[in-house]
Amino acid sequence: MSFEILVPSLPESVSDATLAAWHKKPGEFVNKNENLVDLETDKVVLEVPAPESGVLSKILHEDGATVVAGDVLAILEIKDAADVTPATSDSQETDQTSSEDIPLSPAVRRLIQENKIDPLEVLGSGKKGRLTKTDVLDHIKNSQQAPEQPAQKVTPAPVLAKETEETPAIPPVSSSFRPEQRVPMTRLRAKVAERLLQAQQNAAMLTTFNEVNMKSVIDLRNQYKDRFLQKHEIKLGFMSFFIKASIEALKKFPAINSSIDGTDIIYHGYYDMGIAVSTPRGLIVPVIRDADQLDFAGIEKSIFDYGTKARDGALNYEDLMGGTFTITNGGIFGSMLSTPILNPPQCAILGMHAIKERAVVENGEIVIRPIMYLALSYDHRLVDGKEAVQFLVTIKECLESPAHLLLNL
Repeated sequence: MSFEILVPSLPESVSDATLAAWHKKPGEFVNKNENLVDLETDKVVLEVPAPESGVLSKILHEDGATVVAGDVLAILEIKDAADVTPATSDSQETDQTSSEDIPLSPAVRRLIQENKIDPLEVLGSGKKGRLTKTDVLDHIKNSQQAPEQPAQKVTPAPVLAKETEETPAIPPVSSSFRPEQRVPMTRLRAKVAERLLQAQQNAAMLTTFNEVNMKSVIDLRNQYKDRFLQKHEIKLGFMSFFIKASIEALKKFPAINSSIDGTDIIYHGYYDMGIAVSTPRGLIVPVIRDADQLDFAGIEKSIFDYGTKARDGALNYEDLMGGTFTITNGGIFGSMLSTPILNPPQCAILGMHAIKERAVVENGEIVIRPIMYLALSYDHRLVDGKEAVQFLVTIKECLESPAHLLLNL
C-alpha cells in the first residue's frame, strides 16, 4: 500500500515553504515518525515525519523547491523492514542503527551533514543526551585544533563546508587568491530584511537615549543569586530586571504598548514581551506572554527555555507570534550604543548595551559606577517625544532603585 507524504498545514500568515533538505533517498527504508525532510519557512524549520514505516519509493520535489500546504512531497510504500532488506549485512544494520536513528533537530542535522560528522562521535549535553548545535560546533572546533593532522582530514568550518568539498583544504600560496561564494538568501534572512525595511519606510522612527547606573541591580543580584538558584533551580540574570522595569513603564505609558492598524490605534491590555535572539539562521523574537503575571523566576525560566529551543532549532510558530514590546540586548556582543529598529507592528523597542565602569558624579564626588546606555526607538506617529523620554526615565528609576519593582511604586 502506498501513502502520500504531504506538506503539512502552514500558519495563516505563511503562504509557502522552501524544501531545505531530504534526509532519505528513494529506495531507503524509513521508520514511523522518522524525519523525512525539513521545510524552511519565514520563521522556523518544520520537520515532516514518516506517518508509517516503509520504503520511500519516489520523491516529487527536490531540495530548494517551493511548496505550499497540501502539496505531495513523496510516495511512501508501507512495508516492514524485514520484507525490504532480508539480506542486509551486519555492518549496514549497525550503521543505520547507530547514526540514522539518533533524534536530531533540523539545525543540528544540517550542520552534521555539511561537515560529514558521525553523530556518535559527539557527546550530547541536551536533555536525555540529545545533541545541541553548541555540541557539534565545539566538536568541529576541537577537531580543527588537533595537532599534525593531514590537510585532507581537517574538519571544515560550518560556513565553508560546501566550498571546501570542491577546493583543497591547503591554504593557497598566491596572494591574489580572492574567494567568493554565492548562496541563496534563506527564508528567515529574507523575511528579516523585508520587515526591517518595512519598519524604516512605513514608520516615523526616532530614538532617545539614557544611561542607567547598574550598581543596585548588580548588588541585589550578587546578594541573592545563590539562594535564587537553590530555590528556583534557575540563574538570576539581568534580563528579568529589564522586563519587569519595562512592564512598569508600559503601565504608566500605555501608548508605547500599542500598535497602529490602518487608521486605528490598538491599545493592548496585556504585556507580551518579545526578546530578540540572534541565531545562526538569523534574528528571531520569541515572545514571553503575559509577562506581567510572572515573577522573576518565571521570567528567567521562560528565557532559558526559549534560549535552549532557539539553540536546538526547536522553536515553533506559537513561540514567535504576537508581542507588544521588544527588548534587544546588543551588549552581550560588546555593543556600546546602537539604534534598534522597530519590530512591526509594535511601536517601540528597547535596546540594552554593554555594562562599563565609568567615572560619574554622586553627591559632588567622582566615583566609579557600572553604567549601561539604554536606547528606545519609537514610532513618532503614535508616541510623542515627551512620552518616550519619560518612559526611558521610568525604566532608569526602576533599575537604579529596584524597590520600585518590589513595592509597585
